[in-house]
Parts: sequence; structure tokens; C-alpha cells
Amino acid sequence: MASLRDQPPAYRAAAAVLRPIMRAVARRDWRGAEHLPQQGGLVLCANHLSYVDPLTFAHFLVDNGRPPTFLGKEQLFRVPVVGAVLRGAGQIPVHREGGDAAQAFSSAVAAIEAGACIGIYPEGTLTRDPGLWPMVGKTGAARLALITGAPLVPVAQWGPEQVLMPYGKRPHLLPRRTVHVVAGPPADLDDLRDRPLDAPTLVEATRRVMDDVTTLLEGLRGETRPEHPYDPREHGERAHGTPGESVRRAQRATVVAARRRLAQARRLRARGRS
Repeated sequence: MASLRDQPPAYRAAAAVLRPIMRAVARRDWRGAEHLPQQGGLVLCANHLSYVDPLTFAHFLVDNGRPPTFLGKEQLFRVPVVGAVLRGAGQIPVHREGGDAAQAFSSAVAAIEAGACIGIYPEGTLTRDPGLWPMVGKTGAARLALITGAPLVPVAQWGPEQVLMPYGKRPHLLPRRTVHVVAGPPADLDDLRDRPLDAPTLVEATRRVMDDVTTLLEGLRGETRPEHPYDPREHGERAHGTPGESVRRAQRATVVAARRRLAQARRLRARGRS
């Protein structure tokens, strides 16, 4: 296992700077650390709610002894300073189009075989679901797990969207929010590991892990998922970029409703103590 002290200097420096900031910004509710194997390569799949949740996802993993390597958009590696930190920290750039995507995949396989913890957002972008539920996933994470034999662990997050709205740019730091992150047992892929690595196998493996992520999120939210996961293609949404105004408006309403429920729960607890 590669612990934090085994990471490159840029990784350790970034963790030293960001962890105190994240602790100041939000309370932590970390659950499910027992499902994170402490030895060997590992693939983790999380839902994607906010531009800030890669930090909460990483914070959860670093705090629990599995500092992650992320597959990140190649554009981020061209941002001054940020790109240098990402490269120095050993993160893996992904070109969404073209042959360089194969190179990113090969780098991820090599990292897993060397014992790394790879964090992936199977949705490929922030969720477009109006209620902020996970969308249909892409098959890259399942392919990595089936090729390497690594566990495929689902992770759900709820709370980062209160710090920074989906597709938002202005954080809400007060009152201090609670960020919930929970890991579940590895997805059951045993019956798939000896099958041909074809499209039906990858789609089924992806469906299973996304179902597990959504089940974990139901527990965090105390709500029931939609009957079917959101598929942007069925709604005429672009694969990447900012969604239409109707989706963003619905997502803002979801965040505000959750914020009101939290405020009401705090008031009820205060009355109970008085």
C-alpha cells in the first residue's frame, strides 16, 4: 500500500495545505472505512455533485489511509500552477477524445498493479439529474477492475453541493456544513470476472456498482431514488459541459430544499435541548 508519506512531495504538500482548509470549511461524517482494503490495488467509484467534491472524496481517502490517484480532465493539467501540482502529485490526465485516452487507461492499470488506489467518477461529469441522483455510468472503472482483478468499491457523497452548488462558482461557507462520505462493500463481480470483456459484461458491471453507489446515497439522504437512472442522451443533454437552464434550476431547488430540511432539523434539536 502507498501511504501518504510514500507519495511524491507535491502530493504531500497539497495534502498539508488542503486538509486544514477542508476541516475548517466543513464537518466530516466519514463512514465505511472498513470496506477500504489496506493492501493492494483498488478502484473506487463515487457520485459527482459539485466541483468541490473531488477534494472531499480525496480527504476521506487520505484520512483513511488510502491516498488516491485520480484520472482528471487533461484541461486541468494545462492550468498554471494547478497543472504542475497535478503532474507532480502523479495524477493521470485523460483526453476525452483521441488515442491518448488509451495511454491514460494503461497508466491507471499500471498504478493499480503497483498497489495504488484509483478514484473515478463513472458519470464522467457532474450529475445532470435534476434531483442530484447518480446518472448512468460509463464503463471505464468496471473495465479497470475486471482487467486488474482489483476490488471495485462504491462511494457516495452528500453535502459537497451545500458548500458549492452544482456548476456553481461561489462557495457557501457559513453556516459550516457537514459533508457525508460513505464507502460500501466491493461490488459483486465474481460471476463476471471469467466472462469475455465485452460490452454486455462491462455494462452489467457498471450497472452494479452504480446501483451500489445509489443505494449508499439513499441511506445518506433518507430518500428514495428515481425509478431509472438519468441518461443525458435520452434528454438531449450534451455529454460534457454545463447543462441547460432547466436542469440547473431544478438542481438548485434540490439543494435549497435539502438546506431547509437541515435547518429545520437543527431547530428541532435545539428545542429538544431547551
